[in-house]
Amino acid sequence: MKKTLSAGVIRTDLPMADGRTIRYYDTHNQERSAVDQRPREDQPSIGELRLDPLLNEWVAMAAHRQGRVFLPPKELCPLCPTHDQLMSEIPDSDYDVVIFDNRSPSLRPPIGEWEMSETFAPGNLNIESPIVPSAGKCEVVCYTSDHDKSFYELSDSQVRTVMEAWRDRTRELSQEKYIAHIFPFENRGEEVGVTLNHPHGQIYAYSFVPPRAEKMLAVADAHKKRTGRVLMDDIVAREIRDEVRIVARNSEWISYVPYASRYPFEIHIAPLRPVADLAELDDRAADAYPSIAKETFKRLDGVFGIKMAYIAAWHQAPVRVGRDSLRLHLQICSVRRQPGKLKYLAGSESAMGAFIMDMKPEQSAQQLREVSL
Repeated sequence: MKKTLSAGVIRTDLPMADGRTIRYYDTHNQERSAVDQRPREDQPSIGELRLDPLLNEWVAMAAHRQGRVFLPPKELCPLCPTHDQLMSEIPDSDYDVVIFDNRSPSLRPPIGEWEMSETFAPGNLNIESPIVPSAGKCEVVCYTSDHDKSFYELSDSQVRTVMEAWRDRTRELSQEKYIAHIFPFENRGEEVGVTLNHPHGQIYAYSFVPPRAEKMLAVADAHKKRTGRVLMDDIVAREIRDEVRIVARNSEWISYVPYASRYPFEIHIAPLRPVADLAELDDRAADAYPSIAKETFKRLDGVFGIKMAYIAAWHQAPVRVGRDSLRLHLQICSVRRQPGKLKYLAGSESAMGAFIMDMKPEQSAQQLREVSL
């Protein structure tokens, strides 16, 4: 199946050997017909959602993930293109951007009709609640076929293609009745738990609104009820007014260190014309994203002159609630505080969720701005 998207991007869907789907996002009219030659394997069955009664939060049980690939050498990387010595997840010999269903997913599409039981609505907590199938979707987003590239080293056109892929998947996954929240993200560096070093991200599409998004929505709703304004709009206005924490800016986006950052280097990138999610970004905003994203990530690596481990997380409104309260933004968090030192999430952070910062946000923003590009 072929589909034409914005910015000259063409999406081609093909089946994989085990029944999963791979989606190629191309900009040069490539013809995609490579066949996955690997032997067919059974896909793992759907896992479990269990409710933690102490916090009223869902925990996904996915025991099949214990056997997933862990830090293979470059020559065995499953995200590189297929060649004579390697049959990888990508059957073709080259690619621009690809997205495919995760081989070891934490969440899987349910069989038949599925909906979250009203049994688990607020106020109906039952510590004897039954196990629920862990409905959802997990996808892998490969940014480039070049194993050794960093995100900011990609061309503007390549980053724009990645953005188009994010927009496309957000739009399509939002149509699934069992999807409540869509979360694109990237883990980079072994310090944050990366198991494959190829430049890539993931998309988790949950059948529930995850705890952080749920809390953000409650806070944003309260702010709107009290002031009549959208919280994220007020936050961006404050950063523009204060100026001291701004890292970079262009006509459509702003990059800044938040006023109460939790990590040694935490940066938020937000559109200046606010939207609820990636699908609502127009082409003008999408076209302007590569320049500010590349500059921000390059500044992050330039602080200490080393590749910084980070988590880059897209926060957006849930699919069916909070569309007029929550706003799209990217949160980049790095746990490195000095070249040879990490910030560990120890007792206060891990057990109580109470973060303690060893440096002021204004200090890290200045360090980021002072990086020579």
